Amino acid sequence: MNVNAPLKKGRKFDQVLLGAREVFLREGFEGASVDQIARDAGVSKATLYSYFPDKQALFMAVLTRECQIQSDDAMGIEILQRPVPEALYSIAQSFLEYLMSDFSVQVFRVCVAESARFPDLGRAFYESGPRQVLDELSTYLSSDKAAKELVIDDAYMAADQFLQLCRADMLLRKIFSVEDHATPDQISRVARETVKTFLARYARR
Repeated sequence: MNVNAPLKKGRKFDQVLLGAREVFLREGFEGASVDQIARDAGVSKATLYSYFPDKQALFMAVLTRECQIQSDDAMGIEILQRPVPEALYSIAQSFLEYLMSDFSVQVFRVCVAESARFPDLGRAFYESGPRQVLDELSTYLSSDKAAKELVIDDAYMAADQFLQLCRADMLLRKIFSVEDHATPDQISRVARETVKTFLARYARR
């Protein structure tokens, strides 16, 4: 399976992705069938296969799109033009909202479960999700704007530390079904504390 192979696009491409997203969220990867995805998307199996060679490629296309949407929300130009503490808070909050979503947790569980059998799936998940976020955040932390308020020698390490602070215990409780969801107040509190801790380490004195 080559999950990185270029995909043909057409007028029903987005329709297939939307249907697949709903089925994967509802049934998980193993439980999702191509027949069900085609039905939910309102297309024929032939149409689905004209875009995606197999279920793994379809799953990765759904994941890649979700990651891009999350990245656009968290790292948009308007956000990055704010004062650094405000930008970091917005990034943390957006990142946490995505991490704590049902879709994100389901995807994480699927990729962990399937990565031993399908190494390409785990690798592609990492590259399109965690690695992309790390790269974009480290680029921001290396920017001239951030350098006016932060002193960072290793932007990639600092970005990793920031994201790890965001995850906190709240994510583990969600993954292991200890708690079903996080409230907006909980997410906001973790985002605020993440920024406070990060600035305590890296803020220019």
